[in-house]
Amino acid sequence: MFEKLEIMEKRYEEISGRLSEPEVISDNRLYAQLMKEYKNLTPIIEKYREYKAAKASFDEAKELLDAGGLDKEFRDMAQEELDTSREDMERTSQELKVLLLPKDPNDDKNVIIEIRGGAGGEEASLFANSLYRMYTMYAEARGWKQEVLSANPTELGGFKEISFSIEGDGAYSRLKYESGVHRVQRVPETESQGRIHTSTVTVAVLVEADEVELEIDPTDLKIDYFRASGAGGQHINKTESAVRITYLPTNVVVECQDERSQHKNKDKAMKILRSRIYEAMQEEQDAKIASERKMQVGTGDRSERIRTYNYPQGRLTDHRIGLTLYRLEDVLNGNLDEVFDALATADQAAKLANQEA
Repeated sequence: MFEKLEIMEKRYEEISGRLSEPEVISDNRLYAQLMKEYKNLTPIIEKYREYKAAKASFDEAKELLDAGGLDKEFRDMAQEELDTSREDMERTSQELKVLLLPKDPNDDKNVIIEIRGGAGGEEASLFANSLYRMYTMYAEARGWKQEVLSANPTELGGFKEISFSIEGDGAYSRLKYESGVHRVQRVPETESQGRIHTSTVTVAVLVEADEVELEIDPTDLKIDYFRASGAGGQHINKTESAVRITYLPTNVVVECQDERSQHKNKDKAMKILRSRIYEAMQEEQDAKIASERKMQVGTGDRSERIRTYNYPQGRLTDHRIGLTLYRLEDVLNGNLDEVFDALATADQAAKLANQEA
């Protein structure tokens, strides 16, 4: 590990020098590429230098103690320095192992989130809207941009399904743990007896794949145009602006009717389609490499129940890591960092255990 860190530190110093060179500054693409590498290396190198400082203090204290001839007060000070430095070395060494874990290549990418009402009818659709609000409030707090790509609203203000994009630095790294079945337990407004109902909503988090990463042969697409309709089935325009795209090799179907423009609907549908195809390719690759990239805190299977939102108790439980919080309203208002941090920590711990095994 330390040989690797030495090489990384030399590379870090090399980049640091190059970033001030006029020819690099004038080349926007090269400068951005080097800045990204520099930014990724910075936390590792800072931690490595912290480790080296602790080791230097440890070696100095050990040399003094081994030499002997110290009075009691000085010997006690050297022993204290030795013990403190040893603890710092152990701590920073463990932190370096985490920092050196293989990074998910998709972590810095934007995402497309698809939310669908499951069991529970209208109550599931209403909770789909609650989750949409939760994620968009989280994105807004972080300064990320979000855009609705496709939505199928209900008359009571829910969503049978909604797809939206979130663009921002590290969006996938934070939101990737959300794929799965979310269960809600609450008393519906339409329930006169006050009985608690259980409903489910499915969430899928897809990497937003651009055209450079994924080329789609136009001959593999079947594109249909039809009239858009809103909640309840009433027509909201008289032109065939809605778009349905079928990817023939796998029969994946995407519809979009949010925009009045046929061209805009087609662009949004293609964005969703690319991400679904990219996800399928990733899953196939994961299977071939023993699921190395898969999240360790859960299988990622959409049929897996990952979380329960219990309104009567004000409780959120993430079943993958046994996390329980009694501040449900706060979480539903987009304050998700404690949940995401716990999931990321569990993921890192599992990867470390696998690496050491």
